[in-house]
Amino acid sequence: MAIMVNLDVMMARRKMSLGELSQRVDVTMANLSILKNNKAKAVRFSTLAAICKALDCQPGDILEFVPDGEDGKGGTCT
Repeated sequence: MAIMVNLDVMMARRKMSLGELSQRVDVTMANLSILKNNKAKAVRFSTLAAICKALDCQPGDILEFVPDGEDGKGGTCT
């Protein structure tokens, strides 16, 4: 099982660049990129809350549970 981060989808819907989101939530572009590319091992609730506020969305709009084998890679994503 895996948690997929659909940050890029919400950013596209809001027509917001990574740089703009970085400034709004006061998180480095590098750290947002790690999150956006599903490389993050954890995310602080305060960071998630700031992202949701900036993108005017709910955590469920960004995070998605994907059962084993359904992530398009034949295994779990971490």
